[in-house]
Amino acid sequence: MPAARELLLDAAFVALAARPWSGVRMVDVAAAAGVSRQTLYNEFGGKDGLGRALVRREADAFLAGVERTLADAAARGIGDPGDHCAAVALWTLRTARTNPLVRAVLTGCRSERLPATVPAAVPAQRARPETPVLRGAPTPTAMADRITDRVAGAITAPAAPETARRACAAAVRLTLSYVLAPGDSDEAVAVDVARLARALLADG
Repeated sequence: MPAARELLLDAAFVALAARPWSGVRMVDVAAAAGVSRQTLYNEFGGKDGLGRALVRREADAFLAGVERTLADAAARGIGDPGDHCAAVALWTLRTARTNPLVRAVLTGCRSERLPATVPAAVPAQRARPETPVLRGAPTPTAMADRITDRVAGAITAPAAPETARRACAAAVRLTLSYVLAPGDSDEAVAVDVARLARALLADG
């Protein structure tokens, strides 16, 4: 059975799909998770802590998906850096479209329906000594860097490491621009991303 913390985060995610964060009540989240409201406060310190933890979880799950996407590409024998960048672009675009928390973390654009976030470098206050310190979501820049690190680490381009990382960074930022302003299709964006990565590697 999942731990109370995960049950509470799942319940908060479901609640957020039905109403704005301002309308999500702690008592309802606790009831949906099948735990007491005191357990919720013990885990997160309050509603802000719950919101930060929820956003953080979705950001971490997104990055785990990037790693799975790259591992799947490697398992299929895909070694072309452009194809790696394209696969991550597809994952990013599709996830950001279906998960508003991921979209907010990637772009920094947060609607009033979503929990507020604070930069990861700013820890939340402890509500009580046993309450863990909850850090906020990474910034869009930090997310772009983390995606870039994972893609650059997965490719085996003959180019110098700094050239490969620069090409991956450009591909990631092009992808994120399409999260903000969607293109005609995800597949067409992925083709553009792959083309950019290959061109930068060839020029490097």
